[in-house]
Amino acid sequence: MYDLATRQHALTLLGHGRSLNSVSKETGISRAAIRAWQVRIEPLPRMNQTPCEGPPDPAAYAYLLGLYLGDGCISPHPRGGHHLRIACADAWPGLIEQCRAAILAVRPSDKVYVLQRQGCVAVTSYGRHWTCLFPQHGPGKKHERPIVLEDWQQGIVDAHPWDFIRGLIHSDGCRITNWTTRTVGGERKRYEYPRYFFTNKSDDIRKLCTDTLTKVGVQWTILARGSDPFNVSIARKASVALMDAHIGPKY
Repeated sequence: MYDLATRQHALTLLGHGRSLNSVSKETGISRAAIRAWQVRIEPLPRMNQTPCEGPPDPAAYAYLLGLYLGDGCISPHPRGGHHLRIACADAWPGLIEQCRAAILAVRPSDKVYVLQRQGCVAVTSYGRHWTCLFPQHGPGKKHERPIVLEDWQQGIVDAHPWDFIRGLIHSDGCRITNWTTRTVGGERKRYEYPRYFFTNKSDDIRKLCTDTLTKVGVQWTILARGSDPFNVSIARKASVALMDAHIGPKY
């Protein structure tokens, strides 16, 4: 959570005619967060700074947090409580089962069911603690509002970084095979090599991904889609091998 002085400093730089990009680069604060402060500079009040009930399986929670930040949402139930929904593609039945197992590990007393949609399923669970466990929930799209982890969440991610990265990759990432050609001895030859991508519009979520990758020794680069830096790329051989050892392709 950024304090009021930090927020005011960023807005002052904007008021001096600086661009959003330059202020973001200088301060290390995401553009989404600075845009949100232009509407409301005061931090939103929080009723709880720790979850209503701490997750009994922190590793499963770290994985589920990654899934939620990528493809999850929380919606209120008319009778109280909330639904957690994680969208999973039909192409990855193993991912659907891992998502279901993670929810049950985090909230053993809540039921989990799968709702079929066109080309995907929504792994869904109703409960009264999802908004405490995922305080990043809120109105609007994630990339249009600040996404900042609470201290207790960051502690879990620090303790279980690979589980968090796995959740991010399983939601908004992939492992693909790239190819290129080289001329060797006058002959054009094709070479293939594996590569990981993580793609998300939120500056904050991408930074959570890259910060965690750096902590576990994975080298990464940012590739722009047009003028927008949506893609985190992992292509160096040693880093891909490290990702293969801990993540691997979806199934």
